[in-house]
Amino acid sequence: MLNFKKIRVSGFKSFVDPTDLFIEPGLTGVVGPNGCGKSNVVEALKWVMGETSAKQMRGSEMEDVIFSGTADRPSRNIAEVVLTLDNSGRQAPPQFNDADELEVSRRIERDKGSLYRINGKDVRARDVQLLFADQATGARSTALVSQGRIGTVINAKPAQRRLLLEEAAGITGLHSRRHEAELRLKGAETNLERLDDILVTLDAQMQNLKKQARQATRYRNLSDHIRKAEATLFHLLWQGAETTRDEARVAMAAAETAVNELTGLAAQATTRQAQAAEGLPELRQAEAEAAAELQRLTLAREGLDAEEARVTQAMAETNERLAQTGRDTERERALVADADEAAGRLTDERGAIEAAQTRETQDLAEAAEARAGADAEVADFDRQVEIRTNDLAAAEARRNALTQRVGELSLRLGRLAEREAEARRQQADLETRSADLVDLAEADARAEIARNQLEAARQALAAAETARAETDAAAEETAQAARQQATALTALETEIRTLERVLASGPETDLPPVLERITVDKGFEDALGAALGDDLSAPEAGTGDNGPAAEIAWRSLAPLAGAAALPGGVQPLTQVVRGPAVLARRLAQVGIVADAAEGARLQSDLQPGQRLVSPAGGLWRWDGYTVAEGAETAAAQRLAQKNRLAEVEAEAETARRALAGLNQTAETARHQAETARGREHEARSERDAADQSLNQARDRLAEVKDRAAAVQSKLAALAETLAGIATDQTETEAAKDQSEAELSEQPDLETARAQLAEMRTELAEKRTQQMECRARHDQLAQAAEARRQRLAALIADQETWTQRKARSETQLTELAA
Repeated sequence: MLNFKKIRVSGFKSFVDPTDLFIEPGLTGVVGPNGCGKSNVVEALKWVMGETSAKQMRGSEMEDVIFSGTADRPSRNIAEVVLTLDNSGRQAPPQFNDADELEVSRRIERDKGSLYRINGKDVRARDVQLLFADQATGARSTALVSQGRIGTVINAKPAQRRLLLEEAAGITGLHSRRHEAELRLKGAETNLERLDDILVTLDAQMQNLKKQARQATRYRNLSDHIRKAEATLFHLLWQGAETTRDEARVAMAAAETAVNELTGLAAQATTRQAQAAEGLPELRQAEAEAAAELQRLTLAREGLDAEEARVTQAMAETNERLAQTGRDTERERALVADADEAAGRLTDERGAIEAAQTRETQDLAEAAEARAGADAEVADFDRQVEIRTNDLAAAEARRNALTQRVGELSLRLGRLAEREAEARRQQADLETRSADLVDLAEADARAEIARNQLEAARQALAAAETARAETDAAAEETAQAARQQATALTALETEIRTLERVLASGPETDLPPVLERITVDKGFEDALGAALGDDLSAPEAGTGDNGPAAEIAWRSLAPLAGAAALPGGVQPLTQVVRGPAVLARRLAQVGIVADAAEGARLQSDLQPGQRLVSPAGGLWRWDGYTVAEGAETAAAQRLAQKNRLAEVEAEAETARRALAGLNQTAETARHQAETARGREHEARSERDAADQSLNQARDRLAEVKDRAAAVQSKLAALAETLAGIATDQTETEAAKDQSEAELSEQPDLETARAQLAEMRTELAEKRTQQMECRARHDQLAQAAEARRQRLAALIADQETWTQRKARSETQLTELAA
C-alpha cells in the first residue's frame, strides 16, 4: 500500500503561504479552535485526490478554493496542493512505479482550470483517481470519515455496503476500470453499427461520383476535340486566305509589270515620234531647195514662155507648203493639248491618291482598333461560353446526384419501415406473453415495499434506541451546554463593561468628543486615526446641553469653494467614514491609498491641506510630514475599541438567545425520554413483522424472476432496436427532405442549354465579324501600299509629259517662224 508522508498546501483557502503538514507513522491529528483551518486540510486532501464537485469544497465554483484575500493581504491567483506518497513497496501503477516516492500535485489558476501532475509529469484527473482507487481510497472514499458519516454507514443499504466492502477489498480501481472499459466497448459497438450504414452510403456516393467523373472526363474530351476541330478549321481558312492573298499579290505584280512595260513602249514611241518631227523641217528644207532647183532648171529649160506657168506653179507650191506648215502646227498643238490633258489627268489622279493617303492612316487605325476590339470581344465571349458550359455541366451533375440520393433515401426509408414493422410484431408477440412481467413487477413491488418497510422499521428502531440513549443524557448535555453558554455570556458582558469604562474615559469636558459620533468601516480604524489623530477627542461646538462651549472644539463651516481634487483619482476617506457634518471639510481632503509606495509616490502632488492615509495607519501630508505604517495612535485604538464593543454586544445578544433556547431544549429532552422508550417497543414489534413480510416477498420474487428474465431481456432489446430505427428514420427523412429541397432549388437546365446554344451562335457571328475586321485591315494595308507605288509612277509620267510639252512648244515656235 502507498503511505501518505506529507501534504504541502499553498494558496488553498486559508493557507496563503506554503505550509507543509507531515503525516508521521502512527496517529497524526490536527487540533485547534474553530476557524483555524482544520477542515481546509481535509478538503485539500480530497481536492488533490481528484474531487470535481465545488459543493464538496463548500463553494459555488472550483476557483473558490483559491485564497481570496483579507484586509491585510491581497488575493492569490494560484492554488496548489502537493501530496507525497511512500512507494517503497512498488504498489503504484506501472507508469509511476519507478520511484520510491510519488508527488501527486493539483494546481488551479483563475480562468485556466486545474492541472494534475505525478512526479512532475502532466496526467489526467482520471489517472489520479485510479491511482487512489487502487489503494482503496479517494476523494469520495469511506476512509475519509466526515460528520454524520458513521451513521450513514451503519444505516446503509446492501448496495451501499457493497461499495464499502469492495473498497475494503481494494478492488474499487478494478470496478472503475471495468466500467470505463464497458463504456468504451458499448461506444465501439455503436460506432461499428453506424459504420456499416456509413459504408453503404459512401459506396453509393462513390459509384455516383465515379459515374460523374466518367461523364466529366467524356465532356472534357469532347470539348478538347471540338476546340481542336475549330482550331483546325480556322487554320485552314487562314491558310486559304493567305494563299489567295499571295496569288492576288502575284497577279497585281504581273499587272504592274505589264503596265510599266507598256508605259515604257509608249514613251519610246513618243520619243521616236519627237525625233522624227525634229528631222522633218530639214528634210522639207532639202525638198524645197531641190524643188527650187528643179523649177529653176525647168524654167531655164522651157524658157521664158513658161514664166507665168512657173510662177503659178511656184504659187501652188507655196500654198501647199503653207498648208503643210498649218498641218504641222495643228499636229504640234494637238501634242501640246495631249500633254496638257495627260498632265491634268495625272495631277487629278495624284491628288486623289494623296487625298486617299491623308485618310489611309485614320482608316488603318480605325481598322486596327476594330480588329483589336473584335479580338477582345471574341476572347471575352469565348470565356463566358466556357464558364457557362462548365456551370451547366456542374448543375447537371448536381441534379443527377440529388435525384439518385433521393431514390436511395426512399429505398432506405422503405427498408426501415419493414424493420420497424417486424420489430413491433415481435414486441406485440412478447407483450402477449408478458404475464410473467406483471407478476415480476408485482412481486418486485411487494418485495420492495416489504424491504422499505423493514428498512423503515430498522431505522425507526435504531432511531428509537438512539433517541432513548440520547434523551437520557440530553438533559445533562443541554444543562452543561447552558452552563458553558452562561460562562461565555458572562465573559462577553465583562468585556462589554470594560470597553464601556475605557470608552467613557476621555478628555475632561462636558461635551462628548466627535469620536463618539463617528462610525468607520472595519479595517480603516488606523487610517482614520492617522488622518485626524488627537483631533477626534475634541467635541463639536454648540452641542452641549446647558454648559458653556468647549475651548477646543469642531465648528461647522460651509464646504470649501473650488477645493482641489485629490491626486491620482484616489478614494476619499468619506466613503468609509460616517460622521457629523463638521468633519466634512477635513475628511474631503483626505484620500486612501493601498500601500506606502503609492502614498510616497503621490505625496508630492498634494495641495495645501490635503493628506493621504493607508489602511495600515500610514500618513503623508501636503507639507512633507509623514507617519510610517504601523504607528499606534490613541484615536485608532479608540475607534477599534468602539467597533469591538459593537461586535461584542451583538455576540452577547446572540449568546442570550442561545442560552434561552438551550434551557427550553433541556426541558423538552426530559419529556421526550419517556416517549422514546414507548416508541422503541413499538418499533421493535414493527421490525419483526416487516422482517417476516420481506422473507415471504423474497420467496415470491425469486419464483417469478427466472420466468420474466428472458421476456424482459427480449423486450429491452426490441426497445433499443425500435429506438435505433426511429432515429435512423428521422435522420433519413431529414436527409431526404433536404435533398428534395435542394433538387427543387436547382435551376432549369433546358433554359441554360438554350442560352448556351444562343451564346455559341453569337460567338460564331462574332468570330465572323472578327475575320471581316481582319480582312478589311489587310485590304486597307494593301491599298495603301498600291497607292504609294502608283504615286511614284505618276510623278515619273508627269515629268515625261512635261518634257513632251516643252518640245512641242519649241516646235510650234519654229513653225511659226
